[in-house]
Amino acid sequence: MSELTLTLIKLGFLALLWLFVLTSVSVVKSDLFGERVDTSRPRSSKPPRQRKPRRGAPRSLVITDGANAGESVELAGEPILLGRGADATIRLDDDYVSTRHARFVPNGDDWYVEDLGSTNGTYIGNQRLTTPMAVSIGVQVRIGKTIAELKK
Repeated sequence: MSELTLTLIKLGFLALLWLFVLTSVSVVKSDLFGERVDTSRPRSSKPPRQRKPRRGAPRSLVITDGANAGESVELAGEPILLGRGADATIRLDDDYVSTRHARFVPNGDDWYVEDLGSTNGTYIGNQRLTTPMAVSIGVQVRIGKTIAELKK
């Protein structure tokens, strides 16, 4: 091979190596610091109107398995963020959980779970979530090694 060919191969390899390093740094940065939250929108000054939940509706989100087993939060019509970050409603001590991993969101009387672009994914059974999915009472949602359920 000519010297020019070897130099081009070396430069191509060096470019691929730098691309890998920059991608790795980007992934680590997003996992450590999370996504940027849009704070430019002013929030409403009046509290949200509380309405009485229908009979048989879930009343709490409970961590049933994992390092945080037994923790729970009452469902008050506000989204519930799960992750390792400081802004999470339930902060999970799980190495397989991202900073902002998943969110439970109310929609009328139903609750939906959505994955927030986590590295390891959010699962209902063996099915990985790609879009928000309705969750009913007793359905196990796996986030890393942690399992969460809606309870009455």
